[in-house]
Amino acid sequence: MKNQYPSLLLEKAVCEFAKLPGVGNKTAMRLVLHLLKQEQAAVEAFGNSIIQLKREVKYCKVCHNISDSDVCNICSNPKRDSAIVCVVQNIRDVMAIEATQQYNGLYHVLGGIISPMDGLGPKNLEIDSLIERVAQGDIKEVIFALSTTMEGDTTSFYISRRLKDYPVKLSVLSRGVSVGDELEYTDEITLGRSIINRMPYQINEL
Repeated sequence: MKNQYPSLLLEKAVCEFAKLPGVGNKTAMRLVLHLLKQEQAAVEAFGNSIIQLKREVKYCKVCHNISDSDVCNICSNPKRDSAIVCVVQNIRDVMAIEATQQYNGLYHVLGGIISPMDGLGPKNLEIDSLIERVAQGDIKEVIFALSTTMEGDTTSFYISRRLKDYPVKLSVLSRGVSVGDELEYTDEITLGRSIINRMPYQINEL
């Protein structure tokens, strides 16, 4: 079969871009050809930013959010309400909630949700570190802001059982977020209202 690429360098670049989620060969080709048209300095800046990101990015030792330092800007901000912690699945959910400008507490990024089909159990997630934070006694409320799927509900239920002996209020987003929805795809107004109108979490919901 005749190689469709006029250059092995072009083919290699396209193949690398095509490995990104949601990027097919046609989109990868478009991106590579776009970069080829740019000035050398612009392309080098693009490449160096990705390399620097991978080499230097950190994860907050408190909440596990992405950070430039050992403790992220949210956890280190004295103006945030440290008595409230919002439990989310991933970093994209933190960004989605922050975009609403309706929440002033802290976060805890689990790094996923319990999903046996994907080989993810409680030990694969940052659940123990959440329990440790609550055990310190400064947290008064834990908000479950996980996806409204069976896996998300299972994760909330599991954590609630782990927290049942601690004097902490458990809340869940109001069902303005439709069942089956991921937080990152929920519009800011709906998500913001769901945070403001959060409800007490019932441990027998499942």
